[in-house]
Amino acid sequence: MESQGEGDSCTQPPADGYLMHAGYAFDGDGGCISDARHHATAFLETARTEHHLTVSDHAKDLTVLVVSELVTNVLKYAPGPVLMELRATAELVDVVVWDTDPTVPATLAADPGRVGTRMCRPAAW
Repeated sequence: MESQGEGDSCTQPPADGYLMHAGYAFDGDGGCISDARHHATAFLETARTEHHLTVSDHAKDLTVLVVSELVTNVLKYAPGPVLMELRATAELVDVVVWDTDPTVPATLAADPGRVGTRMCRPAAW
């Protein structure tokens, strides 16, 4: 399992209003899901300790769940390298994941009987 990233230590505040951001690249093997969760947890811990942001356990749990689901979907539908970016303000965390499939994902109509394909709201602090 190989991961790279400027995200091992958070970068300076970007000009777009985020207090912190980090980027990670994963090789796309099955172990990268766990690695992505680990990086998300470390990112939020840095938000707490170095940036003095209040990060609730609920927000941490939701963020790690979203990271896990998104990276899992990449491996399921577009095997190969995975890029992940985490960005935070005082109120929210953004999780952005890129894959190698050039096809834009389609939005599906709601179906309460369908398993999976859930939509998640951003986690608030």
